Amino acid sequence: MNGRTIFTIGRQFGSGGRQVGRSLAERLGIPFYDSELLAISAKDSGLSEALFATADEKATSSLFYSLVMGNYPMASGAIGIAEMPLNDQLFLIQSKTIKKVSDAGSCVIVGRCADYVLRDDPDLLSVFIHAELAERVKRAVEVYEVASEKAEETCLKADKKRANFYNYYSDRKWGMCKTYHLSLDSGLIGIAGCVDQILAFREALLKHRSAGHI
Repeated sequence: MNGRTIFTIGRQFGSGGRQVGRSLAERLGIPFYDSELLAISAKDSGLSEALFATADEKATSSLFYSLVMGNYPMASGAIGIAEMPLNDQLFLIQSKTIKKVSDAGSCVIVGRCADYVLRDDPDLLSVFIHAELAERVKRAVEVYEVASEKAEETCLKADKKRANFYNYYSDRKWGMCKTYHLSLDSGLIGIAGCVDQILAFREALLKHRSAGHI
């Protein structure tokens, strides 16, 4: 692989976004980060990994903090980290971890607002993986072993949690096509097809840049 590219993967629950990210990393021979970020953040900060896991992709529940800071509290930087709710402190620590692993070279990062954290990185390629609900329910049952009668509710609740997290910590909207460089329907083209399209998009992007268009 020539040059540095940081791939970030946003995903609907059950869309296979995590598998797309892992397959992409394996094909390119670059690091893959998902829950691995929690362990690195815990080690660097000296805090418990369980603490990061509990707060993983969850926005703060502090109503007062939301009222004080407005719709996008993390974007304002109006108060110090010591005054922030715990989830927000953990988000900032994890953001530092995201920047740390991306500074080390090409990699794939799943979720955790990584595309927003790295929004100023010129080598960023952000992707969102989605699929029809029926496809996601099927995957939840067959891959994640979710009880069939609870699969649809599980998908919808997970998506709501991810949307709340992303919308709270960024000034963008989770899942909207304009938020990402590339949006793919895994139900239509499959996991391998998504990986193929991401790589094709990257090559087109590099070609476009080399021609001086960006």
